[in-house]
Amino acid sequence: MNNTFGNILRLTIFGASHAPEVGVIMEGIPAGIRLTPEIFSKDIDRRRPALTGETTRHEDDIPTIEGLDAEGFTTNNPIRISFHNSNTRSKDYSHLVTHPRPSHADLVQRRKYGADYDLAGGGIASGRMTIALVAAGVVAKRIIDSVSFDTRLVEVGGSDNTADFEAIIAEASRAGDSVGGVVECRVSGITPLLGEPFFDSVESVIAHLLFAIPAVKGVEFGDGFAGARKRGSERNDTIIDSEGHTLTNNEGGINGGIANGNDIIVRVAIKPTPSIASSQRTYNLDKESIEPLTIGGRHDACIARRAAVVVEAAVAIALADLYLIAL
Repeated sequence: MNNTFGNILRLTIFGASHAPEVGVIMEGIPAGIRLTPEIFSKDIDRRRPALTGETTRHEDDIPTIEGLDAEGFTTNNPIRISFHNSNTRSKDYSHLVTHPRPSHADLVQRRKYGADYDLAGGGIASGRMTIALVAAGVVAKRIIDSVSFDTRLVEVGGSDNTADFEAIIAEASRAGDSVGGVVECRVSGITPLLGEPFFDSVESVIAHLLFAIPAVKGVEFGDGFAGARKRGSERNDTIIDSEGHTLTNNEGGINGGIANGNDIIVRVAIKPTPSIASSQRTYNLDKESIEPLTIGGRHDACIARRAAVVVEAAVAIALADLYLIAL
């Protein structure tokens, strides 16, 4: 199981949804960055469930930070950030061993890691693991502190009218169902010329991390798939100065895998939560037939809403690693 990512800024995720704790070990952080539990609060709160249709599982999510000096500064040594899991209900998942959920990782995880693999809460495929990414993203933003992020939910259940989002999610929740969404992250102030083509292009590194987020099924930069339906003459970005700023930004701030100085724009497709309250039909390993399944547990009607800060964290981690490579 590979839970490590990065070249200079390296992350190792540990734990699982219903393990005693979940967290991240970070290596390669420059010395002199002050980290206190308080600086994590804003982004942790953005991930925390609070609205209609969101999971009723609530964790304190107060980070324990190890590896700092006596004043709370990084020292070039690895740091460990952990979160205690206290509000777990593993019994909700016991029947999934023989009756795996559709569009979930239950069956493939058991086949890959063996019969003793703990599926409670979804194991390492759970959205619970994203608290570790959010924490790492807070640290990454301190490394690239001149960069600003504007991250928001831009589509829910097929609608791009933000006024409809809450009603769409509430209706899905009442129906025991779920909806997906699209998150857009815009990054301003990024150092031009970041990116190490061929295999560590800006898009490659960002997309690698984004696809590690549970429920992510698509990533596009700039005008993405819409650009494939245009002609070159209408899509090309006109360069307007010697610094490489452009009249439009269809390339999403990246040319040839290298940041060109314009805002980086990335959009991420988040699938509907596969764990829904409505009964579904799926294969039962004991009965060797397709049978009705009621999942139970505590799940979001639209996980995309809380995923926005996770997307932002992943982008920040990728850019911080590329920044450290370029130094």
